[in-house]
Amino acid sequence: MQARREVRTKEEQWRGEERVVESPLGSARWSPEAEIGMRVEDIWDSLDQPQLSDRDRLNSCFDAIPVASFPHTFDGAQVVEIPSDATLAEAVDILSRHRIITAPVRNVDAPDDASWIDRYIGVVEFAGIAVWLLHQSEAAAARADDLGADELAAKLGTVALEGAAAARAPDQQQSAEGAVAEAFGALPSSDLFNKTKVKDISGSFRWAPFLALQSSDTFLTMLLLLSKYRMKSLPVVDIGEGTISNVITQAAVVHMLAECAGLHWFEDWGAKSLTELGLPMIRPSRLVKVRHDEPALKAFRLMRKRGVGGIPVVDHAGKPTGSIMIKDVKHLLASSDANRDYRTLTAQEFIANARQSSGEKQMNIVTCKKEESIKEIIFKLDAEKRQRIYVVDEQGNLDGLITLRDIIAKLVYEPPGYFGDFFNGVFPLPQNSRV
Repeated sequence: MQARREVRTKEEQWRGEERVVESPLGSARWSPEAEIGMRVEDIWDSLDQPQLSDRDRLNSCFDAIPVASFPHTFDGAQVVEIPSDATLAEAVDILSRHRIITAPVRNVDAPDDASWIDRYIGVVEFAGIAVWLLHQSEAAAARADDLGADELAAKLGTVALEGAAAARAPDQQQSAEGAVAEAFGALPSSDLFNKTKVKDISGSFRWAPFLALQSSDTFLTMLLLLSKYRMKSLPVVDIGEGTISNVITQAAVVHMLAECAGLHWFEDWGAKSLTELGLPMIRPSRLVKVRHDEPALKAFRLMRKRGVGGIPVVDHAGKPTGSIMIKDVKHLLASSDANRDYRTLTAQEFIANARQSSGEKQMNIVTCKKEESIKEIIFKLDAEKRQRIYVVDEQGNLDGLITLRDIIAKLVYEPPGYFGDFFNGVFPLPQNSRV
């Protein structure tokens, strides 16, 4: 308990003498995220029930803290919204200018006094737009070649070609990739991209419902929605005003956990190695990957096919050299004409071009080993602003994948009947939807 007493002393100094305090990551400030960690510790200490396991205690702690306590992601700035009558091109532009990957869609046809349920029709993100455009490009290539469904699937790579079947069709595959590349390359300047409204793709593919938290909902609800129910971000609605007061992102949750270092409950849990916690949950055989010299577009099409948000880029020896997320499709949609040669742009070239055009370090792959602790993993994720980390062995070969969802699943669990009728009106989702 020494760490806890030390943190409390620092908090008292900060409150009483207005001193700045060094946070666990070395910044000279006292963070609101650390305050949340101390609230968890207070509740933990007050639970006089020795029969409870550590996970039971953490469930009780997080279920006692309202999401209204979560630090505001945008520091008082207005939450970016996309009107439902905006075109896909306009939506991409809004997301790019504000450097965000997702935003709520406001129903422009809703009356001024509409409740939040009628005011927002969903959440749009780069991933959803990318998947929709990829589908359209494959359909366009199919129409051009007038292929049957089975043959189209094989030529476009929407089903796996293995063994002898794959060996017999390399030229066909290359031709199909080129056809899809040309179709996708034409989309950013097409009427389809520039005239299709955001509301027109509602309910399709990776379209996310507007699943909002009320300020009185708890951290446990938030954590479960971000993990088990696969939400990427959660708007917090002020019921009285009918407006969005905050948006809780996966990155913000990672940062909150990182700022809790030094507290007893976190240190006890965070000191456990990945192996002790049964991580990684995703094994090497299930990892989807692309070679560095393969077409960049193939990476995005693999993500669409497998329903994953990112894949590693590997060299000829199978060692990871970078990673591409489906949100990175923005570099294709908003890139200069010089980067629009979709037929020949390799994954490695795409990463290099994206880094150069954005002026930021990105698409580097974040790795760890099974012997590392969950605390070390959280620090790495927070430092890189990521929600996934690849596990490598001693030789640097891919050995698995860990996501923020996996980490949260080892922190808390869903009690039986916990959500009740929470999802009424939101779920079930459209058949092709992915939250």
